Amino acid sequence: MSIILNHVNYIYDGDTEIPVKALDDVSIKIEDGEFIGLIGHTGSGKSTLVQHLNGLVKPTSGGVYYNGEDIHDGDYDLKTLRSKVGLVFQYPEHQLFEVDVFSDVCFGPKNLGLPKREVELRAFDALRQVGFPEEFFYQSPFELSGGQKRRVAIAGVLAMKPEVLVLDEPTAGLDPKGRDEILEQIKRLREETKITVVLVSHSMEDVAKYVGRIIVMNRGKVMFDDVPKEVFRHYKELEAVGLAAPQVTYIMHALREKGFPVNTQATTIAEAKEEILRVFRT
Repeated sequence: MSIILNHVNYIYDGDTEIPVKALDDVSIKIEDGEFIGLIGHTGSGKSTLVQHLNGLVKPTSGGVYYNGEDIHDGDYDLKTLRSKVGLVFQYPEHQLFEVDVFSDVCFGPKNLGLPKREVELRAFDALRQVGFPEEFFYQSPFELSGGQKRRVAIAGVLAMKPEVLVLDEPTAGLDPKGRDEILEQIKRLREETKITVVLVSHSMEDVAKYVGRIIVMNRGKVMFDDVPKEVFRHYKELEAVGLAAPQVTYIMHALREKGFPVNTQATTIAEAKEEILRVFRT
């Protein structure tokens, strides 16, 4: 499985006097099983990019390919694509509308025309995968906390059994405990199912801790596309476009400037701990 964006451009309001180029010659390839962090300041093109992954928007020019097929060919089945590439929006309220949680999660697989038993088994399994308490299955989704709503929205997508899970700011507005719970659940889910995950986030700490590859967007272009250690090595360039590296990066550089021979490429607290202990043991 792969998703390829080939020289994709996307222009908002192209027929007006003030067109906006949201994506500018973007070419990326997402391989099977990857855990990718997509970062960038507000207006950098992140959300526009992820909406191209399952055909919610069509490029002004360029191509989008899923498993080698152009998803905008006239006879391509976009409905099937959207069951394979599941997008969880930043605000879960945009995806919740049924009378209770279980019905909401059943909606997607029911729309696939599956038998009732299969639909319900998928819904139950998806809610279990996101760690949602069974005693709340028949509660209105609008009576839930922010973290619970996000779990239900993710479960609704997982019930479709996608091959790719795209999460647009899944921890926005959550307290630190809720954020950690959601991200740990996503990590466990990926380890268990080998699903491809694309995580859109503003948190450098989150992407440093969880993802294997980071794509940095700036003004509609891909600024960096590499493993976290290589991307955060360019922390000064990130600062110049309104971003930053994880706090650990700054601590390690400060220690280096004070004369401690630490490896400044540590990007997580665990890595920094090991590196500092190594230096002080020698």
